[in-house]
Formats: sequence, C-alpha cells, structure tokens
Amino acid sequence: MLKSKKILVTAGPTYEYLDDIRFIGNKSSGIQGAEIAKRLHELEAHVTLIIGPVNLELPIISKIIKVETAVQMNDAVTKAGPFDIAICAAAVGDWRPKTKAMTKIKKTQSGSPLILELVENPDILKNICISKNRPGLVIGFAAETDNLLANARSKLNEKGCDWIVANRVNAESHNMGGGDNEVTIIKENEEIKFSRQSKKKIARLICEQIVQEISP
Repeated sequence: MLKSKKILVTAGPTYEYLDDIRFIGNKSSGIQGAEIAKRLHELEAHVTLIIGPVNLELPIISKIIKVETAVQMNDAVTKAGPFDIAICAAAVGDWRPKTKAMTKIKKTQSGSPLILELVENPDILKNICISKNRPGLVIGFAAETDNLLANARSKLNEKGCDWIVANRVNAESHNMGGGDNEVTIIKENEEIKFSRQSKKKIARLICEQIVQEISP
C-alpha cells in the first residue's frame, strides 16, 4: 500500500537538561509513535523513526534515530529528510533552560529558590510545514488537558499541517504513558473519533486513514 513512500515518525518525550543529571521532561512513553512506525513498515513504507528517551523494545523498521533533546530531534528531522509523509507524534518540550549548568546544581546555604530562565525550543511541526521540501501529508499530535477539540483545531491552523491527532492527557485519562488511547483525527472539514482501545489498534486505524488519503 505504501511501498516506496518515505515516512517520518517522531515519538517519545524530549529531555531538556538543567545539568548533567536533571532535566525537564514529560510522561510520554513513545508507544503510540512506535506502533505507528511499526504498522507503516508492515505496509511496506520506508520509515524513519526519530525517538526521544524511552524504555521500549523498538520496532524493526528501516531506520531509527535516538535523540534526547528537542534541538537534537529538530536537527535529526532536518538531516533525515525529505519525506513524502511526516507524522509528529513526539511530545516535544516547548521550553528548555537557557543555559545548562556545567556541574550539578547545588542548593544554596541561604535556602534561596533556584531561578530558572527558559527559552523556546524549535517548533518541529511548524518547521516541517514551512520547509521548501514540505511532505505531501503532515500530521501533528495535540496532547491537551482541556478544550481538546478547540485547542487541537487551533493548532491545526497555527502550524499549517494537514491533520491533527488530538488526545486528552489529564490525570484521569492515563493516555500519556499508558497502553491505551482515544483520539480524534481533525482535518480541515472533518473529525474522526476513535474510541478508547490499545495504542496498537489506534495506530492501525490512523494508518488506514493515511492509506485512504493518499490512494488514487
């Protein structure tokens, strides 16, 4: 179905380091992106998976690039392209510390709180969408705690991608970091909701939609 198609999948969290041993991160397990990459490989696509720090048995696919930070992921995406399709499932950190300490940050004897200055990370999804080699189909993910559909549609318009896969990641949902998911694919004039099920099944449903989208 997808033979000869070059497809990018990003997955997992990013770690934004305060010093050599501590970082700002999130609960993303990388399972959803890895399952999508695995299914695309089964459909005979040439898949590049760029994945942050995860504790997973990674699928056997065309190419896997392991990264830690958002800057590293952005650089890897740029160097690995161009692609026919891009699926940005990674939970990329929005900010990173302006400077990384050269040694472990210690508590002060006075007990003064640490003042942490943050800067914005590269916007990987938007960079893909505005690149001169923009893929024919660009799919982003929106992990939201509230106003799921409204925030996801806003992201669709802001980033310039073709689809957003929206999922709720508040404490009650257990979607981020868990084995199950429930998502809504948001297109310009359509919304497709998939009920809660395993991330493997969600991956198959998303890939079915991709096949339908690019089929003549």
